[in-house]
Amino acid sequence: MAGHAVIVAGFGFRGAADVASLRDALDRTGHTRQVGLIATAKDKAETPTFQRLAVDLGLPARGVDSADLAAQLTQTVSAASLAARGTGSMAEAAALAAAGPGARLIVARQISADGMATCALAERNER
Repeated sequence: MAGHAVIVAGFGFRGAADVASLRDALDRTGHTRQVGLIATAKDKAETPTFQRLAVDLGLPARGVDSADLAAQLTQTVSAASLAARGTGSMAEAAALAAAGPGARLIVARQISADGMATCALAERNER
């Protein structure tokens, strides 16, 4: 019997980003399938902006530690993300790490119109 897919939205964002920036980045992924979890770097997961997004979406939020972020192979590469976080894409790495072993990227990093946030989607099938 086949399981269902878990979709994780991973985020990267600047300190000055607001909830609208994060929502715009998520909207730009074209997420037509149900997202079940949002994720970002552990230190960013506790920010009021990210917590507010979780409440607004009614989704659990997960913080990913830096070693797990750096271990992910990302499809896109941002020089700023590489320098600051040791990963090519914070959003892609967070989505993949939070989705767990066997996850695959289904939407590469999308950037909000204001350039303050990014979002990517990863999927893992549960059995």
